[in-house]
Amino acid sequence: MPMPRWWGHINKRVFNPRAVASGKWPVLIHVGRVSGATYRTPLDAHPVDGGYLFVLVYGPGSDWVRNVLAAGGARLRVDGRERELTAPRLVGKDEAFQALPAEVARPPRLLRITEFLRMDLAAG
Repeated sequence: MPMPRWWGHINKRVFNPRAVASGKWPVLIHVGRVSGATYRTPLDAHPVDGGYLFVLVYGPGSDWVRNVLAAGGARLRVDGRERELTAPRLVGKDEAFQALPAEVARPPRLLRITEFLRMDLAAG
């Protein structure tokens, strides 16, 4: 796993609520696979051809990733607008790096991130 889980717990409880409230970060709106509760998770969302790509800083086992995969989609709030995303799938770094625009910085090798989540924009 790229980042330690304990840091993820701190982010979830301390920093994420502030980031969501600030309105400056893209926010993924997803439903809990067990609880059915609606969650809002601030993330780096990179637009790619036909959708968005997300860097899995805490790995594919993160709650938000598992929720999105189980639900088959989520909504993304970017620049005050919500967009419906579908067809979530894990992709490797080769596919992710090919999809990302050249000006987007790649995650540092030190983090050892090898999986990314890609979703498509819903039609309509």
